[in-house]
Amino acid sequence: MTAVRKNPDAFAFQVMLGLCLIWGCQQVLIKSAAVDIAPVMQAAFRNGIAAVLVGLLVCFRGGWSLVGSTWRAGLLAGALFGLEFLFIAEGLKLTSAAHMSVFLYTAPIFTALGLHFMMPSERLRLLQWLGILLAFAGIALAFAGGVSLEHLDGRMLLGDAMAILAGLAWGATTVVVRGSRLSEAPATLTLFYQLAVGFVGLVLIALVSGQIADFSLTPLAVGSVLFQGIVVSFVSYLTWFWLLRKYLASNLAVFSFITPLFGVTFGVLLLDEPLSLNFVIGAVMVLLGVIMVSAEAWVRQQLRKLVG
Repeated sequence: MTAVRKNPDAFAFQVMLGLCLIWGCQQVLIKSAAVDIAPVMQAAFRNGIAAVLVGLLVCFRGGWSLVGSTWRAGLLAGALFGLEFLFIAEGLKLTSAAHMSVFLYTAPIFTALGLHFMMPSERLRLLQWLGILLAFAGIALAFAGGVSLEHLDGRMLLGDAMAILAGLAWGATTVVVRGSRLSEAPATLTLFYQLAVGFVGLVLIALVSGQIADFSLTPLAVGSVLFQGIVVSFVSYLTWFWLLRKYLASNLAVFSFITPLFGVTFGVLLLDEPLSLNFVIGAVMVLLGVIMVSAEAWVRQQLRKLVG
């Protein structure tokens, strides 16, 4: 019997606030530790550590029996997951953590577009299409923040583009999971595929690009990798899946969009990153658009209350 999911309560809000705080600081942490360890190696190590922990959990709970029917989709989801973190790692070399935090969260837009064409039950409604238009208008405006009359900041624009490509890869990963047998598999097995395949792919890329030995075992480097591997990729992801089993996903999604706000705040306060007015206004448009797409039912409910 399927458990009845409820609206988020005060406890769920507190947990989501903690998760958003964790997710929001990871881009800043990657960029801060980049002086001691290449971002692509941070991503590889974090995936490797979390893959071992999740693999042990799968052994404890069971779930390996479904590998025979899910491995193809698992490899594809893992490849896309690794590609997401490759774009994040390389993008953070060029753009700010604040920009990465906002543009990465375009992922639900790409998920919604992919599912719209794949599944009849996932057709986009008018409000969602309006949200997509608003989000892309916000991206265009935010991109304009990297342009001045004196010069074009090509490095930042390229980094911003990589952030959006990371969001695209994240969205495509979700489409693969939703549209394959992974949708019926335990969340731990799906997460293991993503982490393990992502780890192998990122290590190979680091090896080919000559970044495999580009790290120093400083406290900052070790702390960054351990935090990302244990706290972010293991504890926070499993906590998120636990919340999804108990609470309505659409309402939780609204809370999750606090994450970019934390990311921007940490980038400004800890890394002294500048913010242009164009970017701030564009970022707000992007987040509002994403909320309209991913939490359409909740938005309609709030609009009815406002009108009524």
